Amino acid sequence: MRRFSAIVIAALAFGALSGVAAYQKMRPQAAGAGGDHWQEIAWPYPRDGWPAGRAFRCDDCGNHIELYVRPKIGFCNCDTGVADDDEVDRVADLDLISERFAPLAPGKVIRVADMSGRSRAYDLDMAGGVRHRAVGIAVSHRCDVLVAVVQGRARTDELQRAALQFLQTGDMKHWMMAALGGR
Repeated sequence: MRRFSAIVIAALAFGALSGVAAYQKMRPQAAGAGGDHWQEIAWPYPRDGWPAGRAFRCDDCGNHIELYVRPKIGFCNCDTGVADDDEVDRVADLDLISERFAPLAPGKVIRVADMSGRSRAYDLDMAGGVRHRAVGIAVSHRCDVLVAVVQGRARTDELQRAALQFLQTGDMKHWMMAALGGR
């Protein structure tokens, strides 16, 4: 009887530990160093001519903000990359969030994961009359472009700082390069 009790207790303990381990693997993971507050969420937009990307939410970044990132293979000028603000306006997926967006200022040259490009701040008119700010980011790697849009109620400089810091994490750099074919 003692032996049977010991086996039952061991089996229950093993089952409980397995359940905890499975739960830890199943819950959304925060991105590593520098991205501890970001949680991956489902891609919220319908299919279009490009594959779905990755979407993230940060509730602890000063304000609730969301970041959407995806590659657009073969969609960049191979010689000049992302050369001007018109290209950021055209490729940065702002129209997925709101069809009513307006640039706030000229864009800036940026670097993300050894790729160069531009970022630009926007004002978004959301459904129900709510206004958000957004920053469109487009960086090129050979003939491909990686686009990101961060949006929320924070100031545009806060949005850009949070997004660029997250995009510079090791996990995101690795994913971006793999998504662009690892070339």
